[in-house]
Amino acid sequence: MTRQIIPVEPFDYVLFGGTGDLAQRKLLPSLYQRDRDGQLPAPSRLIGASRAELTSEAYREFARDALKTHVPDNEREEEHVERFIARLHYVPVDAKSDNGWAELRDLVKQFDDGRIRAFYLAVGPGLFGDISAQLEKFDLIDDRTRLVIEKPLGRDLESARELNRVVGEHFDEHQVFRIDHYLGKETVQNLLALRFANALFEPLWNGTHIDHVQITVAETVGVGSRAGYYDKSGAMRDMVQNHLLQLLCLVAMEPPASGEADAIRDEKLKVLRALKPITSQTAANTTVRAQYGRGTVEGEQAQGYLDELGTESSTASFVALKAEIDNWRWAGVPFYLRTGKRMAMRMSEIVIQFRPVPHSIFAKGAGAMHSNKLVLRLQPDESVKQWIMIKDPGPGGMRLRHVPLDMSFAVNFEERSPDAYERLLLDVIRGNQTLFMRRDEVEAAWRWIDPIFDAWEETEQAVETYPSGSWGPPQSINLIARDNRIWNDGGPDAPR
Repeated sequence: MTRQIIPVEPFDYVLFGGTGDLAQRKLLPSLYQRDRDGQLPAPSRLIGASRAELTSEAYREFARDALKTHVPDNEREEEHVERFIARLHYVPVDAKSDNGWAELRDLVKQFDDGRIRAFYLAVGPGLFGDISAQLEKFDLIDDRTRLVIEKPLGRDLESARELNRVVGEHFDEHQVFRIDHYLGKETVQNLLALRFANALFEPLWNGTHIDHVQITVAETVGVGSRAGYYDKSGAMRDMVQNHLLQLLCLVAMEPPASGEADAIRDEKLKVLRALKPITSQTAANTTVRAQYGRGTVEGEQAQGYLDELGTESSTASFVALKAEIDNWRWAGVPFYLRTGKRMAMRMSEIVIQFRPVPHSIFAKGAGAMHSNKLVLRLQPDESVKQWIMIKDPGPGGMRLRHVPLDMSFAVNFEERSPDAYERLLLDVIRGNQTLFMRRDEVEAAWRWIDPIFDAWEETEQAVETYPSGSWGPPQSINLIARDNRIWNDGGPDAPR
């Protein structure tokens, strides 16, 4: 089975922060892959912009190095690389002054053919307002202009509102694309297809049939050289407020009236507004925060968080939460969220745990009965597995087994699965905001998150410690064990 490649309209993509880490690791390789698949029309250009004093030729060499480092050798055919490199231009620009802006304007306006202009701000949020103002000052905004902004989208509700305000002074909401790369993952979008393109699941998608939901995003890496930056955000701001809450919304939202972006985002917003507040009275039993200590990860000795930071800190590198949604569909169904660094394995997955059958007709010798579950693996090895009970083949009576109906993307689809950024970058050009966060979504998420920080401060809730290479502190196990449930550690194939 092969995928269909649909070209987009001609465009200019201007990458502010074009010499930065994100451009090198993700943006340039992702745009190259889309060009390699024939999705970029011939006139389209990619323009790097940053304070670095580079020529366009020097930037092309920078891009070549990025492709060599971050694109597999068998996907770097010379003809495709050269075609992509020929699209690249560069302009030195200072976001806080007029330096370079006239040159950028002249380059962008070189072709007056009505092409789409996309400006990707791969820079710190402190520059979002400055760049937006300069784009308007130099007449680079029209009805075919899009602005892409990366997290962090504030560090609390007040700063998020201010960030939205300064961007909104120059751009209409339909022009702003707040990117969350988790929403571009194939399995995340398959969640929408599973729910709303099949008659099988939706009648069961409620508290009558679902016992609980788990969402885990585990990383084996530590903070390393990013310790200073990470310490200002931590797991709650870096992962929960955006990635995990967005995944929760897609699991829990009501069926939208259509597949239009705002129809889907309206339903996600309702979920965020229905989240039961976590307060100082409930935080101790519904939240855990922790830092990784020294340990062993994938056979290698690893430093602890404070070792890497070099100073004392109460910032959490691990967070586990029990979230509840106060509406008819999900009343009484807990959503367990957890994320952490230096965990036992790299894994992102959503587990929909169904309730057990109300009565077993089988003799005890048939074996243990396990509840059905649907497991969506986001990374690594994207897949969807529906776990069911069947009869063990062979004679000798009824013996039951718990087995998965397995759809591995790598096995079922012949070609490589595009990176999330590949999809999202071109959705910007299409003007499709379905997989991007709306302003009120961002603010609603912070409105739920902020009181948790307040509760931690008010109650002085301890920052626990867990060994690097583990699944987090014992308190996170207790969080779910209080409800007679267990985490799906190690994925669905792990021994239970």
